[in-house]
Amino acid sequence: MTTVSVIGKGQITLPQTVRQQLGIQKGSQLEVEIVGDHVELRVKPASTETPTGGFGMLKSRRRAVPADFDPASVLRK
Repeated sequence: MTTVSVIGKGQITLPQTVRQQLGIQKGSQLEVEIVGDHVELRVKPASTETPTGGFGMLKSRRRAVPADFDPASVLRK
């Protein structure tokens, strides 16, 4: 069993071997439960939901074109 310290903000650092064994990465969520006189941590499974739409998922470096833009108006000049 490994001992860790609690810092002023109430945070602990999980040892690297524990994080690797449980697949805990940056952004992983843990469930915390008090059971009797001890605390249990469980890795919350990652969401496997499939997005219903893709709007807003991709970013473009191009400037946005107004919805009412008519390309024919550029050719008339």
